[in-house]
Formats: sequence, C-alpha cells, structure tokens
Amino acid sequence: MYRNIEELFLNLSKSKFRSNFKLKRKDIDYIKDKGIEEIEKHAYKFVHDRLSSKIILNDGKQTPMRGHPAFIAQHATATCCRGCLFKWHHIPKNKELTKEEIEYIVSVIMAWIKKNYQ
Repeated sequence: MYRNIEELFLNLSKSKFRSNFKLKRKDIDYIKDKGIEEIEKHAYKFVHDRLSSKIILNDGKQTPMRGHPAFIAQHATATCCRGCLFKWHHIPKNKELTKEEIEYIVSVIMAWIKKNYQ
C-alpha cells in the first residue's frame, strides 16, 4: 500500500489506461446532488461488496466502467479488482480484505474523486 497518495497518483498518471479516466458532467452533478459524504458511503459499500471476499469469481469484471463516480475512480486508481490491487497496491489476492485495507482503498478512491471534482 502506498503511504504517499501523490506518489501513487504520479505513478498512475504514467499509465495510458489509468490516466484516461475522467469524471463526466453527470458524475460531477451526481456528486453535487448526493454530497461527498454519501459518495464515500457508496464507495465503502462497493469495496466491501465487490472486493473484500477471499475469492471473487468474476475478478477483473466486477466493477462497471461507468454509472457512478466511485466506479470511474476505481479504474483510475487501480482499485477496481483484486488483480489491480495486487499489481498496483501490493494487497495480496485470495484473502479477505482487512478493515485497514478497505479504509485505504476507499481513501484512495475518495482522494481521486476530490482531486478531479473541481
């Protein structure tokens, strides 16, 4: 896991795939409508429901590419599947995520959203 979020974002910016993700107007409007605290609650639920299990049968396909600002942020920050979490954040696969790991993942998602929400 990265200790420095800016270092993580710098490394992600070097990836053509990761750096292509942007919040669209409808995502920004959704954040304005729901509020950043509600978006964070959604992010916790998505991470818990889609990533926290020891075994995920559809790993690599469980996070949609659109439909919620947190989904966009997950792809932009490589927190979208256990494979990406291992490759980019060194969080091992095939084990339940700890509370600390879930909090870290959500903090990364929310930092990206806040950075890109202007």
